[in-house]
Amino acid sequence: MSDNQYYYAVARIRSKELSLLDQVFIDQLLGARNIDEALRLLQDKGWHMPDEYTTESERVEKMLAAEKKKTWDLIGELVDDMSVFDVLLTENDYHNLKAAVKEALTSVKHPNIFVEGGTIDPKVMKEAVASRDFGPLPDEMEPVAEKALETLLHTHDGQLTDVIIDKAALSAINDAGKRSGSPVLELYAELKVASADIKTAVRAVKTGKDKNFIKDALAPCKTLNTDKLADAAGEGMEAIYDYLSLTEYSDAVSELKKSPSAFERWCDNLIIRNIRSEITHPYTIGPLAAYIIARENEISTVRIVLSGLINDLPEASVRERAREMYV
Repeated sequence: MSDNQYYYAVARIRSKELSLLDQVFIDQLLGARNIDEALRLLQDKGWHMPDEYTTESERVEKMLAAEKKKTWDLIGELVDDMSVFDVLLTENDYHNLKAAVKEALTSVKHPNIFVEGGTIDPKVMKEAVASRDFGPLPDEMEPVAEKALETLLHTHDGQLTDVIIDKAALSAINDAGKRSGSPVLELYAELKVASADIKTAVRAVKTGKDKNFIKDALAPCKTLNTDKLADAAGEGMEAIYDYLSLTEYSDAVSELKKSPSAFERWCDNLIIRNIRSEITHPYTIGPLAAYIIARENEISTVRIVLSGLINDLPEASVRERAREMYV
């Protein structure tokens, strides 16, 4: 895109940033007495309210899906080549690959397990895996799909199959971040991969996996030495804490000690804190990327809050999981 095109695109995003949810509004939403009050607050902010639904959960999911679509439709109007944002969509592709592989080897169909919003149509993914014709998939995904399918077929080990696909997903996210040419998207990819590696190491300790398994499961990234992380995980949680305390993720240690959900929140907040500077950056793809990430973050937080109201969870426990806002 030319500077003039970026100028127009960023100007549009600046106007849209004014309608992003801020922390004051999230606090107000957290204080809502019931789901209807919360939805009215969101409607007043211009959020879509579906006319047809069977349950409150379906109502919420339809609303969130519409808001997600609204975001990507806007970006599609502003950017000619959407492939620069593949890093934000790749995770959905590999989620669908995982679903397609498992569905292909069972007689049970799970249509609701596939998600929209990837770079590959879920129907194409399903057909490619079911037919063992991986040609329609991206080149880097073909060997992963074949290996995962063969592994599940011969070992019936769903966990091992997940490890194969999850690691490939992280590598694809990392590669897409580098291809984007955007410092924001490259940073986003790095933080996603690093946080996923930490989660994998912690989960491996809790499930008693050995060091070789852990090394095979971790995806390379710049900000973590995966060999050292795997060695630490082989020794236990205290060794993981000791290793992380020597990295730029030292603040994660206290969150890991609290709970997995506290660490998840910390990871998402870290991304938001690192992209906030894009609010003042003009003429690059950065503000557009940051806006998408900010919208995804607020949609995730709204889902957490509304789910808490539907399930009558204590406000304090929901508040602990709510993310920081971009604005």
